[in-house]
Amino acid sequence: METMEIEKQQGQYRKMTETPVSRLIIMLGIPTIISMLITNIYNMADTYFVSRLGTSASGATGVVFGLMAILQAFGFMFGHGAGSIISRRLGKRDYESASRFASTSFFLAFGVGCAIGMLGILFLTPFMRVLGSTETILPYAKEYGFFILLAGPFMAGSCVLNNILRYEGRAAYAMVGLTLGGVLNMIGDPILMFGFKMGTTGAGLSTALSQIISFLVLLSMFLSGKTNCKLSIRWMTKDIREVGTIIVTGFPSMIRQGLGSISIMILNGQAAVYGDAAIAAMSIVNRIIMFVFSVGLGMGQGFQPVAAFNYGAGKYSRVRKGFWFTVGAGEVLLGVLASAGLLLSGRIIGVFRDDPAVIEIGTLALRWQCVACFFLPLSVCGNMMFQSVGKSGMATFLSALRSGVCFIPLILILPRIFGLTGIQTAQAIADVIAFFITLPLTARFLKSLPRTD
Repeated sequence: METMEIEKQQGQYRKMTETPVSRLIIMLGIPTIISMLITNIYNMADTYFVSRLGTSASGATGVVFGLMAILQAFGFMFGHGAGSIISRRLGKRDYESASRFASTSFFLAFGVGCAIGMLGILFLTPFMRVLGSTETILPYAKEYGFFILLAGPFMAGSCVLNNILRYEGRAAYAMVGLTLGGVLNMIGDPILMFGFKMGTTGAGLSTALSQIISFLVLLSMFLSGKTNCKLSIRWMTKDIREVGTIIVTGFPSMIRQGLGSISIMILNGQAAVYGDAAIAAMSIVNRIIMFVFSVGLGMGQGFQPVAAFNYGAGKYSRVRKGFWFTVGAGEVLLGVLASAGLLLSGRIIGVFRDDPAVIEIGTLALRWQCVACFFLPLSVCGNMMFQSVGKSGMATFLSALRSGVCFIPLILILPRIFGLTGIQTAQAIADVIAFFITLPLTARFLKSLPRTD
């Protein structure tokens, strides 16, 4: 049994350090892209089905999206933090500490998810208001958000399990769990919402059940011995410094997701001045762009384990080659989807909501964000590379750009000058600024890497 375990570990090491970089990134990126697309499709399905209940109900999906971003912020902090460390430890063939970091991050994320869920349910009404709910949206947001809070521990835990699998180079296993949950949610939405006449409550229940099932499938990969890392309470570290290392390494993800949640709250608050139609329109646009963005994000996440593993193994030229390949592939994939969005923006918004005001507001916002998609691949890959190789300070700074440093001042200032147009264009302008900040920092780091050809 021990011999088989050693052979499995050695085979995975050779795969991650000897497979041609472009092929390896595609192998790891495609399952990640598929799982992210499915995840975003079921988020869009929620938006689509809930929008059938009216404009205020549609606005609730944007409010609860901020809640999900909070849960994911902690999940990704522990998941990316541990994953980056695990991949570099596996690159050094240190399997025992890899299991220690995996177990610690998993149980911490699950515990934080429980805490957020309980506090959110206890203070549900003020929580939904803080997230940007108006009085007309509030009843729908509470119905939907209650079940998301119940599923909070499973959502946070799934983020960790998913990222550990990816950083081990087992993206296909992660894809199975996430895809199954997404498909079940798309089936469950219409059945519970309209078949059982549960309305927004049905959408929340469907999402919660799909998240729990996805969690159980991902957990089974570890319990059945398909991974190098083991999960057990007894493997949790007793060294607080190792917990600190996980948090510091994963902090860029916390910043990225946390600022994403804050930016959604501010966006909803600014859009509320123009009524529920503006909140609904920007919510729909955000879901559509997240669908497009997930393709670039999926390629970037395919690159992350390659960067971390090979950086840990001292194979720096593979890190450099992998970065430029991922940026190029992301430009092609996002470019195709963004071009389609530019040409069909009005029709796409109309699929989700036939309200003329929603379509008018959403069309311009979608066009601007589709243009900005051409600037995203380099920003995403630069951020992910720094986090993967352990450059947490730089990764944290870059994580703060898109939804924080650049976006928040713009969303507060531009509407005062340009009104509704400022709300529609703020994110696109922030993405372009983030690109021009990331480019020189990334180029300098890649140039500094030793040549290991």
